[in-house]
Amino acid sequence: MGLELYLDLLSQPCRAIYIFAKKNGIPFELRTVDLRKGQHLSGAFAQVNPLQKVPVLKDGDFILTESVAILLYLTRKYKVPDHWYPQDLQACAQVDEYLAWQHMTLRRNCLRALWHKVMLPVFMGELVSPETLGTTLAELDVTLQVLEDKFLQSKAFLAGPHISLADLVAITELMHPVGAGCQVFEGRPKLAAWRQRVEVAIGEVLFQEAHEVILKAKDSQPVDPTLKQKLLPKVLAMIQ
Repeated sequence: MGLELYLDLLSQPCRAIYIFAKKNGIPFELRTVDLRKGQHLSGAFAQVNPLQKVPVLKDGDFILTESVAILLYLTRKYKVPDHWYPQDLQACAQVDEYLAWQHMTLRRNCLRALWHKVMLPVFMGELVSPETLGTTLAELDVTLQVLEDKFLQSKAFLAGPHISLADLVAITELMHPVGAGCQVFEGRPKLAAWRQRVEVAIGEVLFQEAHEVILKAKDSQPVDPTLKQKLLPKVLAMIQ
């Protein structure tokens, strides 16, 4: 059995891995795990990943369950262009710096924006107070400013003149609040121009393909009440 990727493109790290593999011509078998149907909670999927989360990479008998580790594994196993994860010590360190920073900052705040604005009220049928939503969006705005001032600065991409894993992870995170209807690039011309450069580097068709699911998140059908009982505690823990 060749490379298998267990993904749901509703998930931002899953989108990053999907885009990276497609863009670099890495052959893989897509194993879709529908999070909104609770497929990640099934006994069959628990045999693949006891943590019951996506993404998962399965390469023969070898399994990886963390998105950054999966991206790095793919860069090392396959002959991908150097700009994704540069050999240059300092350029590579800049990519590593962003990947270390984003998990509990931009990723968290983008995830919270999606769930507080759309997924909790529309999918879960749970009310979110205006105060909670306001706080979430304010925290996201602060994080966007850090992304611009600390990481992007005046560069074309986050780690230099070419797209890297840092940009790929960042753009897939930012499409979460975009999918919720947040205008995260409005009033931020530097960030908006960066987004356009990233989209061109990825390829507009692939970019749209990968983000089709998240851009339709507002149209999610209400969850089955029985499944909601299983999903809601996990969702609330995830977006704390």
